[in-house]
Amino acid sequence: MRVRSVNAWAVAGIAAAVGAAVGGGSALLEASLKPWQVGDFSADMLSPPSADAAEVDVPETRHDFGTVGAGGKGSHEFVIHNRGKTTLVLTRGATSCSCTVSDFDATDGGDETGRKEVPSGGSTKLRLTWKGKGAGGPFRQQATVFTNDPRRPEIAFVLEGTVVPTWKAVPDRLVLSKLSATTGERASLRIFTYGSEPPVFEKFEATDPETAQFFSLSTAPLDATEISAEVGATGGVVLAVDVLPGLPLGQLRQTLRATVRMPEEILLELPVEGTVGGDLALAGGGWDSSRQSLMLGSVSSRNGSRTQVFLMAKGPHRSSVRPSVRETEPASLVVEVGAGVPVGTGGTIRIPISISIPPGSPPANHRCSPQAPAGRIVLETGHPDTPILTIPVCVAIEP
Repeated sequence: MRVRSVNAWAVAGIAAAVGAAVGGGSALLEASLKPWQVGDFSADMLSPPSADAAEVDVPETRHDFGTVGAGGKGSHEFVIHNRGKTTLVLTRGATSCSCTVSDFDATDGGDETGRKEVPSGGSTKLRLTWKGKGAGGPFRQQATVFTNDPRRPEIAFVLEGTVVPTWKAVPDRLVLSKLSATTGERASLRIFTYGSEPPVFEKFEATDPETAQFFSLSTAPLDATEISAEVGATGGVVLAVDVLPGLPLGQLRQTLRATVRMPEEILLELPVEGTVGGDLALAGGGWDSSRQSLMLGSVSSRNGSRTQVFLMAKGPHRSSVRPSVRETEPASLVVEVGAGVPVGTGGTIRIPISISIPPGSPPANHRCSPQAPAGRIVLETGHPDTPILTIPVCVAIEP
């Protein structure tokens, strides 16, 4: 058997290669496990910015505007200088939801895309506009601007402050639970304002024209101790609401609106709810006393429908109640009024009213929603205190 000798230089080369591989692998493993430490790099390892680069200088990047009323607007201008030797290019970035970056100062040329060039030694202004949102409390909004300054490629401008309510009503709505068609009612609420100046109430009105004539409104200044007890309030009034007799029976929905200057003009809206009772009342199938409406639901035009309710009349004028139909909506409603019959000892008279939708009636949508307002049946009653009775009708006539 013959054995060949190995060249010494070949052995040395192989050993060197293996050693380099092992050593390199160990170094790579060590680097991956060991975090970078301060001092691993020196400044001269990085390319310094060019001496001719743009250099942005912003004296202020944060502004506290204090307080702003809910729904109110404000703005602040930030100044941006270019201390470099070449043109500074600014580009609008992202903003938070309540903050808007207006156009840069028109001086020195800006464009509609949110890009602005500032020459060497020049400056521009960035206007941020905000709107107070929510019921109140502190908030922080931010807007970003990108630059071509390699030392500061991105600048965050911050707005801080506190949103306070512009006004508050206590209670926040009027619920009139004892309304009567024959007697009036008086209610009141307090309105606190939070403007920089005492409020000037210029106009009060009831917005629903069908019942506006039954509302009388007046104000008186709130006592200073009541205003100071409400945190942040600067003024306020007591709003007195007089509801006059004669309201139609049934559910009442009204909105009171006030025009106030403090010093900017704002509108206050206050909902009014209640049910008007009296000597007349409705009962029977389909009548929803909680909603004070006749609920006929969805009706097929092919089949039609028929239901019956009863008008209950009491009091000294019960015998004079003889309803007749003045108006229906939709017009296809057929309303028939029967003869009144005394109930029990005769203190109440029950009058049957039949409502039908004949087959073949045209489609109609009165589902008693904001998009499909209620229909109605308007009766002339003969009662001296409630001569007109309007019955809301919730119905949809489908093909």
